Amino acid sequence: MASDTATPLRPGFADPTLNAQQVFRRLLEAMAQPGTLSELDCPLEPPRPLAPATAAAALTLFDGDTRVWLDGQARSPEVETFLRFHCGCPLVADPKAADFAICLAWPQDFGTFAWGEAAYPDRSATLIVQVERLEEGPGLRLSGPGIRETAEVAVSPCPADLAPRWAAMRAEFPLGLDLILTAGRRFCGLPRSLTIAEA
Repeated sequence: MASDTATPLRPGFADPTLNAQQVFRRLLEAMAQPGTLSELDCPLEPPRPLAPATAAAALTLFDGDTRVWLDGQARSPEVETFLRFHCGCPLVADPKAADFAICLAWPQDFGTFAWGEAAYPDRSATLIVQVERLEEGPGLRLSGPGIRETAEVAVSPCPADLAPRWAAMRAEFPLGLDLILTAGRRFCGLPRSLTIAEA
C-alpha cells in the first residue's frame, strides 16, 4: 500500500526535448539582451513555491553533472523530488560548491557563491533568483554588452543595496556571478558584465 505521506511528484515538460529547446532560446535571449523580458511559452505547473519560469530554467539547465544549491525557501521535499526526478541533479549543502543556485529570496552576500578562478572564470555559479514582479520600466538601470545605451527593468522585491553590491562584484570581472531573474512565466538576464544603477 502506498504511503499517504509520500512526496507528490509534479510533471515536468510535456515535450522535454522541444520545450527545453524553446526555453534555452528564451534564456539565451534574456542573457544576450539584458533588461529584455522573455516569456515561457509552454505549459508547466511546478511544485510550489517554484514559479513556472524558475522550474523551466531548472529543467533546461540542470542535469546529472550539475551541482545545485537551494536556499531555505526553495528547499522542500516536493521541490527536491521534482529536481532529482526530472533533472537528475545532485543537491549540495554548500553554496560554494554549487554550479547553479535557486534563490527564492535575494542572497545577502554574493560572496557565498563561487566566482570562478583567474584562469577559469567560467567555474562560477549562476543564480536563478525568483522575485514577485518583473516589468520593463524604472527600477534598475542597466548598461553594458547587449544594451545599445541603457535598459530599465522594474524588479520587486529588490535589495536597496543591490547596485553597490553589484559594483563591488563587477570590480572583480571576469570573476563574478551571472543571474537569471524569474517572476511568474518571465525571465530577465543579469550577466556579470553589466553595470547596474538605480533608475
